[in-house]
Amino acid sequence: MQKLIFFVGVAGTGKTTVARKLAARIPASFLDRDTVGGRFVEHILIQNGLDPNDRDSEFYKENLRDLEYDTTKDICIENLAAGQNVFMISPFTAELKNKQWIEDVIASAGLTRSEVDVKVIVVTLTDMELQKNRIIDRQTVRDQWKLSNWDSFATRVQFVPEINWDIPASSITVFDNSGDLTDEKVESLYRFVTEKQPISL
Repeated sequence: MQKLIFFVGVAGTGKTTVARKLAARIPASFLDRDTVGGRFVEHILIQNGLDPNDRDSEFYKENLRDLEYDTTKDICIENLAAGQNVFMISPFTAELKNKQWIEDVIASAGLTRSEVDVKVIVVTLTDMELQKNRIIDRQTVRDQWKLSNWDSFATRVQFVPEINWDIPASSITVFDNSGDLTDEKVESLYRFVTEKQPISL
């Protein structure tokens, strides 16, 4: 079965880092939504006289958010159709709530549920201060709003998103990325990804 693995979680939890560790062991197309749409979004924001690094404005949410996600989805579908495993990295908060979304992705690739093993890795941190420090350390201008409004950001963060997809509970894991990302932790995620799961129909 092809693997379609989602690495979800809020900013600073280490989604991309975790995904890269597994990509070193599992051949897969690596689709980080920030990379897919970043340059285009920045250009459009600048054209509209806005901060190119702002992903929290109403303009971004209303005009660009879905554009980034839908483009990433389209690339995912093309790679699935070509027989590739796919790693998807982004919060996917709205998409996870939409039961039909994952069905449409698989069907659009010309595949069936029996041909694609869908798994979700929710990357979290139990230590909010550690999360803040990681956001500071990566020195991304895009995160400035979060740091300037940290108390508000911290209280509204949904660490484990609502997942309404029709997949077995055993295909979802919550991974606490606090502390070092040891070989043992990576191995546990590798076993989770490669273990065959029952198909929910």
